[in-house]
Amino acid sequence: MKLLLLLLCLGLTLVCGHEEEASSTRGNLDVDKLNGDWFSIVVASDKREKIEENGSMRVFMQHIDVLENSLGFKFRIKENGECRELYLVAYKTPEDGEYFVEYDGGNTFTILKTDYDRYVMFHLVNFKNGETFQVMVLGRTKDLSSDIKEKFAKLCEAHGITRDNIIDVTKTDRCLQARG
Repeated sequence: MKLLLLLLCLGLTLVCGHEEEASSTRGNLDVDKLNGDWFSIVVASDKREKIEENGSMRVFMQHIDVLENSLGFKFRIKENGECRELYLVAYKTPEDGEYFVEYDGGNTFTILKTDYDRYVMFHLVNFKNGETFQVMVLGRTKDLSSDIKEKFAKLCEAHGITRDNIIDVTKTDRCLQARG
């Protein structure tokens, strides 16, 4: 009985801690500060093949435009060995701090944490053909401290993404030569 009570307390602590972490930026997000150049640093997913070489969610952020009730994303991807540049618009949903974009299915995402100047941590849920998976992205500046990368890894784990499914993309082919 004590073990059951202990496990219940642990579970509630994790859920409450996870909710507090997830909402840390949502209500206080100043989207205007997101406008500008971006650089993908780390990507993670509970469906690793989506973020591996040639995966549809292995994206290399270039720029975010703050629009009216939406965000514009300029990024590059590699498909079948060729780099392409894409521009997508994500629209604000009725949920506080949540956006929706159509890309390889439907996607909702939130910004979990940011300091606006050095880093931003995105959490995205993709849904397509009755299946879902998560993607998390850490980005902004090219050089980040190991403390911020560790904070990101812990957020990934809190969302059920293992460390084996976290990929540092700073030393990979970033598709700098892309066709539009």
